[in-house]
Amino acid sequence: MRKETTANTSSIVSKVWAFCQTLRDDGVGYGDYLEQLTYLLFLKMADEYSKPPHNRKMPMPKQFGWESLTNKSGSELESHYNKLLRELAKEKGILGQIFIKSQNKIQDPAKLYKLIALINAENWILMGVKDKGDIYEGLLEKNAEDTKSGAGQYFTPRALIKAMVECLRPEPMKTIADPACGTGGFFLAAYDWIVDNQDLDKEAKKFLKYKTFYGNEIVASTRRLALMNLFLHNIGDIDSDNFISPYDSLITDSGTRYDYVLANPPFGKKSSMTFTNEEGEQEKEDLTYNRQDFWVTTSNKQLNFLQHIHTMLKTTGMAAVVLPDNVLFEGGVGETVRKKLMETMDLHTILRLPTGIFYANGVKANVLFFDGKPSAKKPWTKEVWVYDYRTNVHHTQKKNPLKLDDLKDFIKLYNPTNRNKRKETYNADTNPDGRWRKFTYEEIIARDKTSLDITWLKDKSLADLDNLPDPDVLALDIVENLEAGLEGFRAIIASLNRK
Repeated sequence: MRKETTANTSSIVSKVWAFCQTLRDDGVGYGDYLEQLTYLLFLKMADEYSKPPHNRKMPMPKQFGWESLTNKSGSELESHYNKLLRELAKEKGILGQIFIKSQNKIQDPAKLYKLIALINAENWILMGVKDKGDIYEGLLEKNAEDTKSGAGQYFTPRALIKAMVECLRPEPMKTIADPACGTGGFFLAAYDWIVDNQDLDKEAKKFLKYKTFYGNEIVASTRRLALMNLFLHNIGDIDSDNFISPYDSLITDSGTRYDYVLANPPFGKKSSMTFTNEEGEQEKEDLTYNRQDFWVTTSNKQLNFLQHIHTMLKTTGMAAVVLPDNVLFEGGVGETVRKKLMETMDLHTILRLPTGIFYANGVKANVLFFDGKPSAKKPWTKEVWVYDYRTNVHHTQKKNPLKLDDLKDFIKLYNPTNRNKRKETYNADTNPDGRWRKFTYEEIIARDKTSLDITWLKDKSLADLDNLPDPDVLALDIVENLEAGLEGFRAIIASLNRK
């Protein structure tokens, strides 16, 4: 039976992809296609829930339900669809949030009619949760590959997400938050891990579905995709409360504290808003967040997110956060934040990530793992364990993408079940190529600017000219280094212009 379901799902995926390609010929990108698919899928599934055997009362105005689309064509269909999008955006709950700021991007009514027929031909509720979710996740990943749209910044490699979740091993009946949740990847991985590894009673299942996950996403289109992604994975429901806020999480402390925080805050160092000056030209103004709970006031987006996550984490909580290199070595406010983080939290692990795993180029990032702690006179961080999965590692999106197996060694050495029994693999005499090494709090504090940007492995590509990486890998490294350098110069220019 499972084989038949898988084959049927594969067939549906093929149809969905094929039609996406047809629309691309008309200038409809993956992102726009994904949005239209989201609207229509949501309407179709709501219609299925309203019929036997479910017979649920849906919060859907009858004149704008699924059947109102299936009996129209041509200009009548186009006109009705446009009105439907406008009216449903006014509704309450997740229904209104799915349709907020919605627009019809399919200008050919015949193609819209065909897409409706394609979705109408399937019973989506009877399809397995995993199958529905796999279809949508596949679309999200394809959308992230469209570099022109910039969607990649909202898509963290799923292999990395799964590894982070495996290290934290979230427990049932506890809350999980992501202050910049993108399309919801961390929530899905945490949900799957809990379902696959924990025995859940009725109360725990209900808590997992409705009260576990909380996020923020300020981009309306991305938030829409996240809500639909979670819904298709059995998190939340059509008429349940909305658990992804549209507000900027950095503006204020909500007062809520969470058991786990998993996050990959958006790339780019500066928080800014765009405005039009008196000459009619667009300018950007750096945003600073004046919060009493922050250690420093800065326009550096990454440092602000780190401070915010410190605030939102319970004193018994655990966090895993993807952050760029500048957070590890910048002086001034950066050094202050690092010192405060190690004093007030147990910053126990850093995973140095390789280049070439994100859809945005020029990204050199790390995962910081830290635990919440109560107030104390002495620093909570005693030692920081560093796993260098960057030096002499080469990944590319197409030829050698990051896989979960690539991080299995790190997960094993991280030792999620008992971090007190970790063992270094690095030894200056017997294993100088060991990637796992610990540094005491005193050693780190003694470093220039309290830098956590720690390396000890030799770059073999510099020493062994006979074993250079493939030309495309070298070219990608050069491009990423140049882009990282340009970003640094832009920041310097921006700071000079403000003086």
